[in-house]
Amino acid sequence: MSDRVDADTLPRHPTLPSPAYSRYAIGLLMVVYMLSFLDRQVLSILAEPIKRDLGLADWQVGAFSGLAFALFYTLVGIPVARLSERGHRPYIIAAAISVWSLFTILCGFARSFSHLALARVGVGTGEAGCTPPALSLIADYVARERRSSAVAIYMAGAPAGALLGMVIGGLVASHWGWRTAFFVAGAPGILVAILVALTLFEPRLTAPARPAPAAGESKETFTSTLKVLLAKRTYRFIVAAVTMKAFLQYSVHAFLGSFFFRNHAAELASMASGFGLKPVGFLGIMLGLVLGLSGVVGSVLGGRFADHFARRDIRAHMTIPAIAVLIGTPFYVAAFRVDSLALAFALLLVPGTLNAMYYGPAYAIVQGLVQPSMRATATAVLLFVISLVGLGFGPLAVGVLSDVLAARGLGEAGGIRWALTLSVLVAIPAALCFLAARKSLKADLVS
Repeated sequence: MSDRVDADTLPRHPTLPSPAYSRYAIGLLMVVYMLSFLDRQVLSILAEPIKRDLGLADWQVGAFSGLAFALFYTLVGIPVARLSERGHRPYIIAAAISVWSLFTILCGFARSFSHLALARVGVGTGEAGCTPPALSLIADYVARERRSSAVAIYMAGAPAGALLGMVIGGLVASHWGWRTAFFVAGAPGILVAILVALTLFEPRLTAPARPAPAAGESKETFTSTLKVLLAKRTYRFIVAAVTMKAFLQYSVHAFLGSFFFRNHAAELASMASGFGLKPVGFLGIMLGLVLGLSGVVGSVLGGRFADHFARRDIRAHMTIPAIAVLIGTPFYVAAFRVDSLALAFALLLVPGTLNAMYYGPAYAIVQGLVQPSMRATATAVLLFVISLVGLGFGPLAVGVLSDVLAARGLGEAGGIRWALTLSVLVAIPAALCFLAARKSLKADLVS
């Protein structure tokens, strides 16, 4: 039997699997997303050792942290999403895992900036096949009233993966070097790819067929889907808000390790020695715990709060992220300005939790703004914009700004401190965009 499913047979209301299987499937997809962020974010804790070893500037660190990854991630994402609208989504996800895992391993063989950048392009190419089909599957696995919570569990894989990336990267690099850290990060993906291919089912294969288009009615194309998306005010403001959030988060994660190495080196070395660890290993554990655990908690809470308060007002899906982002921003600024390493870690717990609360509500609402046959494309277009602007240019912009400020007398420590401080202020217009999306949300929901 062919694994390809014709677009005409796509269900509008697929039969939901058992609750036990839904929990398993969402948990496995969360592990998939966790591995994608492990492979993506392990670079954060390794950035400073790589910079010193290969003799790079901050702009080059920003380029291979963001732009090199985002380049093909954005280009491949939409074609993969179109395939996901009619193809076997679990097989697509399994193939994607295999690609990004192999290229993560290849990062460990890099001998120059260009080698590492090309390997990161490969990682981005693979990861483009993850979230659009995954979120589309989740929307078919659970009822609408639980969609934000289910999506939030999946999205919790991002901070969980960042946690593992920081911890594994830091500990492995401190004992065996940064190259080995890439080998360890990439290897588990091959096994998970096999598990996805063998145990996740494609609901379209068992769902009742959808009636063929009426005479004169055209099939959905990428162009027609894009017109539907752009016509929705809610979608436009969600894209703007999430793009600015991505700019903030990817910039911070790309340079947070470098920030602490440059601004808290003595205290970092002292704390690390107290635990019998090297600075890179200790920092990896601490950042993993601070950002990873707070991010998981924030993501799950955001989804639960959204589903709970949406019973009275569906617009809570946008209100919760807006409030959380505004409250978290001053704590980010304070964390970059204080002189105490311990206090900086403590302050980061607050925005680490609050800034993850948008995951479930925002991505779940995107699934509800369009018909089921458009969901993967809606996610891919969103990811195209946030990856190109947020991931592609966020770390690069902060790296360039850091180099400029360092050259103007602030030094490497002051340059990265001010570059990160200024970058987190983009959270303010992001919150305003969430509030703007709130106004049209009720009118724009369709599924």
